[in-house]
Amino acid sequence: MSVQSDIESKLSSSLSPLFLDVLNESHMHSVPPNSETHFKVVVVSAEFDSKRSVARHQMIYKVLADELAGPVHALALHTYTADEWQQRNNLAPDSPDCLGGSKAD
Repeated sequence: MSVQSDIESKLSSSLSPLFLDVLNESHMHSVPPNSETHFKVVVVSAEFDSKRSVARHQMIYKVLADELAGPVHALALHTYTADEWQQRNNLAPDSPDCLGGSKAD
C-alpha cells in the first residue's frame, strides 16, 4: 500500500469526512522521482465542528503519527467544517512553489 493510500484510509476511518483529498505534491520538491514525502490534505468533517484550527491539526497529527515519524516530510493541512467548506465554494488554496533545495537555484 502506498503512503498516500495509508493517509487516505486512516483519515477516512477516523474522521468520517464529507470530503477528503490527499494530493502527493512530492514532485514539486527536491526529492527523487516517485517519492511520497510531501502531501496536501483537504478534509471536511463534522468532527471539526466547534474546534479551532490547531485542534483540528492535532487530531490529524495523532492519526498520522506513524507517517509523520517516517516517510512524510511535509503535510499541508486544510481542515474545514461543512459550512466553512461551502463558504469557500468547495475550494482549498493552491500550494506555493517550493523554494528549498535545488528548486531555489
